[in-house]
Amino acid sequence: MVAGVYAIYPVSAIRLPMQWTDNAIILSARKHGETSVIVQALTEAHGRHAGLVRGGVGRGSRGVLQPGNEVHGVWKARLPDHLGSYTFELRRARAAHLLSDAGRLAALSSACSVAEAALPEREKHKAAYDGFLVLLEALETSDHWAEVYISWELGLLRDLGFGLDLTACAQTGETEGLAFVSPRTGRAVTAAAGAPYKERLLPLPGFLSQQTVRETKPGDLSDGLALTGFFVERHVLAPHNIKMPPARTRFVARFTQ
Repeated sequence: MVAGVYAIYPVSAIRLPMQWTDNAIILSARKHGETSVIVQALTEAHGRHAGLVRGGVGRGSRGVLQPGNEVHGVWKARLPDHLGSYTFELRRARAAHLLSDAGRLAALSSACSVAEAALPEREKHKAAYDGFLVLLEALETSDHWAEVYISWELGLLRDLGFGLDLTACAQTGETEGLAFVSPRTGRAVTAAAGAPYKERLLPLPGFLSQQTVRETKPGDLSDGLALTGFFVERHVLAPHNIKMPPARTRFVARFTQ
């Protein structure tokens, strides 16, 4: 019988179901219908990838599908371009450990929303995934989680092809005294070289330059978020008519009030 089927329908004409498994980070879970949710996940090998989770509104699934959680997922679909369906197994519950710290939880929400908005769907970005894991660990264990968040956004820009050059002054080549970034070129400028037109430059926090900085100074975090936000919005979101996610705006407000 099998031989007869293949004789009538060539192998090239038979459409087998698509399936893959991968480690992932939950970015969002939005209700779809009465009992299902559509999940956006940042996967290790398949990039940002959506899928339907049947029964995802149930109590058992809600804890697994919290944004920021690390999971192991199985995605299935009849055709490669279909939405497909997900099943997930929890690997590490990250969100639950941050519920008592509003600032860290806001950073997690911001990172998930920025990754969902910025990363193209179904395009592998292993560096973005690895960087997100570093950020998740910092949010849970480090006192410098905000600095790590800003560094993660810099890494995201780099992974998407819009990396900033913060290693040396664009005008003089000096590596010391870097204080600004050109919004036009994304390159660092020293305080002396940038003084005549500093109003048109973006401040460069010391912890992002190559200089050794013992501690973050007042205003550094808001300056860092303004710096990365400017380039994320200009080069990544605006060309696709995507607005900066509200979750990031709320996160930034914590450092500018």
